[in-house]
Amino acid sequence: MIIKMKTIGIARMICIAFAVFVTGILSGCGAEEETDRKEAELTELIWYQVGESQKDDSMVLEAVNQYIEGKIGVRLTIVKVGWADYSQKMQVAINTDEPWDMCFTSSWTNDFLQNVQKGAFLELDGLLQEQGRQMYGEIDSRFWEAAKVRGKIYGVPSEKEIGNSPMWVFTKEYVDKYDIPYSEIHSLEDLEPWLKLIKENEPDVVPMYLTKDYTAPTYMDKIQDPVGIEYDDDGLTVKNIFETEKMQAALRTMRKYYLEGYINKDAAVASADKTVKRFVTKGDGQPYAELTWSKDLGYEVVVSQIMDIKITNASARGAMTAINKNSGHPEKAMELLNLINTDEYLRNLLNYGIEGVHWEKAEADEEEKEAVKGLEYAYDFKIKLKEDAAKNYSVPYWVQGGLFRTYVLENEPLDKWIVVRELNDASIEAPSFGFDFHLEPVSAQAAAFRNVLDEFGKALYTGSVDPDKYLPELNKKLEAAGIQDVIDEMQRQVDAWKDAG
Repeated sequence: MIIKMKTIGIARMICIAFAVFVTGILSGCGAEEETDRKEAELTELIWYQVGESQKDDSMVLEAVNQYIEGKIGVRLTIVKVGWADYSQKMQVAINTDEPWDMCFTSSWTNDFLQNVQKGAFLELDGLLQEQGRQMYGEIDSRFWEAAKVRGKIYGVPSEKEIGNSPMWVFTKEYVDKYDIPYSEIHSLEDLEPWLKLIKENEPDVVPMYLTKDYTAPTYMDKIQDPVGIEYDDDGLTVKNIFETEKMQAALRTMRKYYLEGYINKDAAVASADKTVKRFVTKGDGQPYAELTWSKDLGYEVVVSQIMDIKITNASARGAMTAINKNSGHPEKAMELLNLINTDEYLRNLLNYGIEGVHWEKAEADEEEKEAVKGLEYAYDFKIKLKEDAAKNYSVPYWVQGGLFRTYVLENEPLDKWIVVRELNDASIEAPSFGFDFHLEPVSAQAAAFRNVLDEFGKALYTGSVDPDKYLPELNKKLEAAGIQDVIDEMQRQVDAWKDAG
């Protein structure tokens, strides 16, 4: 009897186990089907960005995807391409119909205007009135004007500083040591007595540290380098920059400084080296840029503005995102861009990484908090980057979206973005702002300029050669390349643009 009961018990247990097993299979199938269904409902987007890959890219992207999947049903793939290779890689992607939905574009890499003119980017006006409405209403209208080609918008601007703002960047140690009135130093010529002082008293310091990327202060909108319109020319006369009095004077001053030993001898070929002790160099930035530069260099710097800030198409197109004309999901791409530019959590996740892993909140001064209380684009806290983790995730902050919803770092003031916004409001449009040069009639001539500028430009800009000897040679080669054809065609288009507007 006992044996029978045990047998029955075992049989029952086997039956129950089998039932549980079958149920598990069925429920597992159901779970898999549910997961498959949810994944099928997600829209996959591919976004090309300029910048170096980071160790924690996949970790941050997974956090981004967890958030946007629930918000807008999108799963994102970000493809990062290094600075030197980005333009070439994007041209390959565009010309070979490689799949992508969005890409970083600008006036200086992956050229915005040229890509629009060749038909690579989608016209966005309709999408902005639907999926991008909130973002469109918040971003300064002048950015949207710059995003237009022939009256239609082809890019979403990253709202940041809108004008061209070249600055002298001084090492604070020497400013303090010699009581140098750096804030009163603006022109190239203003630097001379202080370069002399540093040369005579600091033998281990380069008075004016330059690299191959340096260009002398340019008081001109270089629409098609080296052709453009000077900032103070309301008559809109198109010129070769190397034939303007201001540039010729600047190059002679640079030569004088080079011969006096104020400039490093390898300037025309040098790459940036943070270890070089220097008194002054040139940078392009925004309010409080010196705080970021100080952090990156490992010592304090202070700055002075070289010239009044001017808004050009090139400056306002400094950072944009375009949508592929052949994207299968343009509405979702616009929806994502709108979310990034209006959602505080998502914008900072992309910008700084994961809270607690890459950064943490830091207390702000009570007086500072009170001063910005209730103001737009101001928070009541700052953030501190975690030293080890931050090295694993550091991105160009203007690539993915606007700056005004990003948190300020612990060494920055709470009103940072308020000041940048005020500076944008006060910035003046260059007479040429809004003009787009359609290059096609003289594209062959303009293409030849690059070789000429590469041959002479770096040496002339850094003072490494005598401009009285080499400027005539440069201009002779530009003439042979057809610069007068480009000037004439640009002037014709400028005149037509002026008459129409």
